[in-house]
Amino acid sequence: MALQTGENEQALRKILDMTRLMSLAVLFFHFYFYCYAGFYSWGLHSSFTDRIFANITATGIFNSFHTSKFFSLGLLLISLLGAKGRKDEKSSFKSAFILIVSGLFIFFISGLILLNRSLPIVLIIYMSLVTIGYLMILNGGTRLTRLVRRKLDDRDIFNKVNETFPQEERLLENEYSINLPSKYYLKDKLRKSWINIINPFRGIMVTGTPGSGKSYFVIRHIITQHIRKGFTMFVYDFKFDDLSRIAYNTWLKNRHSYPVTPKFYVINFDDLSRTHRCNPLDPSAMTDITDAAESARTILMGLNREWIKKQGDFFVESPINFLTAIIWYLKKYQDGVFCTLPHVIELMQAEYDNLFTLLRTEKEIEVLINPFVNAYLNDVMEQLEGQIASAKVAMARLSSPQLYYVLSGNDFTLDINNPKEPKIVCMGNNPQKIQIYGAVLSLYVTRLVKQVNKKGKQKSSLIFDEFPTIYLNNMDSLIATARSNKVSTCLGIQDFSQLRKDYGREQADVLVNIVGNIVSGQVTGDTAKQLSERFGKIMQDRESLSINSGDTSISRSKQLEAAIPPSKISALSSGDFVGMVADDPDCRIDLKAFHCSLINDHEAIRAEEENYKEIEQVRIIDNQIVQRNYDQIRLDIQQIIDTEMEKLLADPAKAYLVIRKK
Repeated sequence: MALQTGENEQALRKILDMTRLMSLAVLFFHFYFYCYAGFYSWGLHSSFTDRIFANITATGIFNSFHTSKFFSLGLLLISLLGAKGRKDEKSSFKSAFILIVSGLFIFFISGLILLNRSLPIVLIIYMSLVTIGYLMILNGGTRLTRLVRRKLDDRDIFNKVNETFPQEERLLENEYSINLPSKYYLKDKLRKSWINIINPFRGIMVTGTPGSGKSYFVIRHIITQHIRKGFTMFVYDFKFDDLSRIAYNTWLKNRHSYPVTPKFYVINFDDLSRTHRCNPLDPSAMTDITDAAESARTILMGLNREWIKKQGDFFVESPINFLTAIIWYLKKYQDGVFCTLPHVIELMQAEYDNLFTLLRTEKEIEVLINPFVNAYLNDVMEQLEGQIASAKVAMARLSSPQLYYVLSGNDFTLDINNPKEPKIVCMGNNPQKIQIYGAVLSLYVTRLVKQVNKKGKQKSSLIFDEFPTIYLNNMDSLIATARSNKVSTCLGIQDFSQLRKDYGREQADVLVNIVGNIVSGQVTGDTAKQLSERFGKIMQDRESLSINSGDTSISRSKQLEAAIPPSKISALSSGDFVGMVADDPDCRIDLKAFHCSLINDHEAIRAEEENYKEIEQVRIIDNQIVQRNYDQIRLDIQQIIDTEMEKLLADPAKAYLVIRKK
């Protein structure tokens, strides 16, 4: 389109002004013709004007009362078509429309009062009404020219339409996958999609603040779908028995579909009649002293969470070495008959003379206990207490008949993915006793992971609800190496900062970055920013509006912006999730990122839960049985001390090992 020159615009303006002047002239002639009696009585006529008007009348424009009005109105509309008013974004079509309609009504209805044209007052009123109507039409038409011809869309004030992107709508399923139905918006259309976690062995992290729907929308489906697909399973149930009931009832329905029917076990410290017993320090599962060292580190880190950030310090490593020595001594003593955590706790509380004498008899731990023995013999008690007392005090908190009962039994072993003896194990915590129960469960998990992460085992799924409430050393190594061993790991956390607080920044960052599949509900702060960066950017449309005195300028552009901004992640509703999935070489997924609402059949889930069976009672037990077990463990340790001391004193070749400090 050619640009207009200044001369052309000036010529157009003159033409429009002339057209409007012609409109006014026709209107004046209308008044003069139909109100001639008034002009005559007022002396506003002459023979010259009458002759000119007679010639105009000959054109036929005044043959009908409204013809001249229509002609005048038509010229006015033509003049308005080319008008360019000063643009005003606040101008509305409604006000202009009201003025035009009202003006047209007055302009044409005013003719009804011309019943008696001989009265001058009637003629004055008629001309006044027509003039008012004409001016209202002119004003309304002028306002129309001031409207912005294309306003920006102010309905999408949160940029929802621009921040939508295509998501995976295919159902991609294999023997390991987790498939979650969902729905999402693409521009302004609602579409159905699927979250296809086709490779759970690359790790799954489920994040979200309390109430965001982590368990209800995601974790429960991981449990049910993996059990249906023949996985062995470990479930860390923070709020026992929310997840355990789901696992138990799903196992009841699908246990016969396994090649070897798995057994269901529960560890629960609050209701001893509904718990199995398991020894996390099972000597058959500890092949060398490094297993004892790992167990010692796990239990002490679980009891003293601040030590996690101080690993390597003298007064952190010393208690770990001390506890390692005691565990390994009991493992070697009589082939590990007394190698349980309760026996370890009781042996730690023994007198130093007896304790160090016993430990010196085991050559493999001599290098571990020498610093303690030397400090004791040299009467450096302050250093010794600093090295040992923190471990003794922490471990003493676990000294309770209920814990001793569960930890000293042997109902099952922790090799849950043993093809010959597959298991589904649920371990329950109590939010009111997090520190004590969490430390013990941390030891269970550490020993379980050690046995699960081996070749030639059955596919297994490890699910941790509220993962930061337990301590698992080298969790990143599990995720990194367990993929080839068909071990799926699901970590449920509330926020990355919670993970940093309990695990330290370095370990937390490694865990977050090493996980291949992430599903996040509402999170805020740095977590939302980090996730937004992980999801990347998409091409989005941008528009800008510029208004000047004569015209409106709208510019459009495209630029890369965050696909899911932190503000969107911070404002997700319950059931809304963002995230990214990992794929396989055999099944590539181009659309890995998602921002959708998960679809749950609430009525079906409610009906299913109403028919859930309670977890069966394991045994009938009373306080006397628990107390006898507690007393027996203490008696075992005393007998070990008495027996070994007698043997050493009776053997001259070993009598030098006996410590008698006065």
